[in-house]
Amino acid sequence: MTPDQFVAKWKPAQLKERSAAQEHWIDVCRMLGQPTPAEADPTGDFYCFERGAEKQGGGDGWADVWFKDHFAVEYKRKRKDLEQAYAQLNLYRESLGNPLCSEVFL
Repeated sequence: MTPDQFVAKWKPAQLKERSAAQEHWIDVCRMLGQPTPAEADPTGDFYCFERGAEKQGGGDGWADVWFKDHFAVEYKRKRKDLEQAYAQLNLYRESLGNPLCSEVFL
């Protein structure tokens, strides 16, 4: 997938986070020539979608994309508060091994 194809597909998208996040990440991988989580790690031990984690202060959360010792990503719909998404992800970053945290608008 080229950058132009990526933009053409995702710029008009009106999908909700849950409906689009995994496909969007797969397209990011394709565009960058990198393996998807299932291609790189068929067991989900170090790279996966929806990685469960304990939140600081109690409760559980889910990182939308997690790559052990590298990063965690939290997706949000367009026009959502990215500061809130970042704070959400930071609640369970320790449980995820303290990865670099990022958030993405769809």
